[in-house]
Amino acid sequence: MAVQVPSRQLFIDGEWREPILKKRLPIINPATEAIIGNIPAATAEDVELAVAAARRALSRNKGKDWATAPGAVRAKYLRAIAAKVTERKTELAKLEAIDCGKPLDEAVWDIEDVAGCFEYYADLAEGLDAKQKAPVSLPMETFKSYVLKEPIGVVGLITPWNYPLLMATWKVAPSLAAGCAAILKPSELASMYILNLVAVICLLYENLRAFVYIFHLEPTMLLIMYAFLLSSTCLELAEVCREVGLPPGVLNILTGLGPEAGAPLASHPDVDKIAFTGSSATGSKIMAAAAQMVKPVSLELGGKSPIIVFEDVDLDKAAEWTAFGCFWTNGQICSATSRLIVHENIAREFLDRLVKWTKNIKISDPFEEGCRLGPVVSGGQYEKVLKFISTAKSEGATILSGGVRPEHLKKGFFVEPTIITDVTTSMQIWREEVFGPVLCVKTFSTEEEALELANDTHYGLGAAVISNDLERCDRVSKNLQAGIVWVNCSQPCFCQAPWGGNKRSGFGRELGEWGLDNYLSVKQVTQYVSDEPWGWYRSPSK
Repeated sequence: MAVQVPSRQLFIDGEWREPILKKRLPIINPATEAIIGNIPAATAEDVELAVAAARRALSRNKGKDWATAPGAVRAKYLRAIAAKVTERKTELAKLEAIDCGKPLDEAVWDIEDVAGCFEYYADLAEGLDAKQKAPVSLPMETFKSYVLKEPIGVVGLITPWNYPLLMATWKVAPSLAAGCAAILKPSELASMYILNLVAVICLLYENLRAFVYIFHLEPTMLLIMYAFLLSSTCLELAEVCREVGLPPGVLNILTGLGPEAGAPLASHPDVDKIAFTGSSATGSKIMAAAAQMVKPVSLELGGKSPIIVFEDVDLDKAAEWTAFGCFWTNGQICSATSRLIVHENIAREFLDRLVKWTKNIKISDPFEEGCRLGPVVSGGQYEKVLKFISTAKSEGATILSGGVRPEHLKKGFFVEPTIITDVTTSMQIWREEVFGPVLCVKTFSTEEEALELANDTHYGLGAAVISNDLERCDRVSKNLQAGIVWVNCSQPCFCQAPWGGNKRSGFGRELGEWGLDNYLSVKQVTQYVSDEPWGWYRSPSK
């Protein structure tokens, strides 16, 4: 499907505007490598506009419009967003697939999760009201104490390109539920999809000044994606905005690269917290920027997650979960279980089965029926993945399967799902995150050896164990150094359960009640209730 992207301006305070420096950047179709349009590029000066809008949202009407409004008020908007996302699921799923190359069936699943996440945090927003003034038991009867949970304030939300809408929702939904004003900075590789996301949200809001959309890229880089913007969205916008209201400035959206957009956001004195999902290297830079202001951060960073397969498994079931754990989302997922640790007694037979499963994966344009692996997101990512594979081979590893462009796809950034054996623990492929459809393999003989191999990483996001011995699974789960452990599966994610890692995979948790707590500040209020004077000092009247 060939789509020419319409020319767009920045959207600030309810108006389309040229970026301050009037930069525009090309958009590339990742399946055809053709230029199909361009987008505006903003600079750090535009960050100030979004931060100012967010600050005004928190202070307007002494906070009663949003920050100190009952949670039920905020829940109404979150449910309205969920309903609108559900209504437009087909359209949004196409945008998701177009934006980052994932198969359309995956994208539909993502959009269903988006709606569910907004609904879930609507429920938690309502629940906040009942939790206010929770009493604290004290050892002295002369005092009473309670706790207030208050929004942290203005929060900067920096999200990746592999799940453009879903990763944004993981941060936007709980931050709005908490009563914060949010500035979302999506990846520059997912800007057009986020534009449509905001258009959907705008359909629910009375005043367009609530949103700032800023699209920015470094001149040396190309935005890699299709774009699919429907004129009907713009036609509906004015009428729906009259029907539903939201305080202006509650959600602002900026895109741009770290040095020119992310860093100014992270170090801005009027931004109270940063929540980031992305690479460990960028996470370290954000921590450094935030540290100058003693600004709290929560980080969900990279991973090199293991999957341990014991000798008692059903080979086909284990092979499918192993393939899914690494090749889902075209291998572009931070929690991918990309290190297979398989028992030596079944290794040869298991790998034979795994290769058959892998070769049966349909690689195609994301819109083709039955597609299960699309292109990686960009030319740069494509070259990076191939470099990892060639380096592994030069270091002595064996490319058991894949590792090249599919023969039937002459254009686009496609890489066959790749299995690499004869790997040592010192090799780059074992130690570094690829962020592509590449699985490396080692064998083990004992449970202790499997755990040693699994924990042999600087990362600690996810891990999986597959075995019919559930006592062993429980034992291994407790000893895996990861924030998420899957038993007899890999990669399922639910908005009710906490998500986050250990070690260099970051800290803090998203999703569930833990995700809401990310955006709340706890205030202790203690009252002296005795009629008697405190009596510590000698009274001057005596």
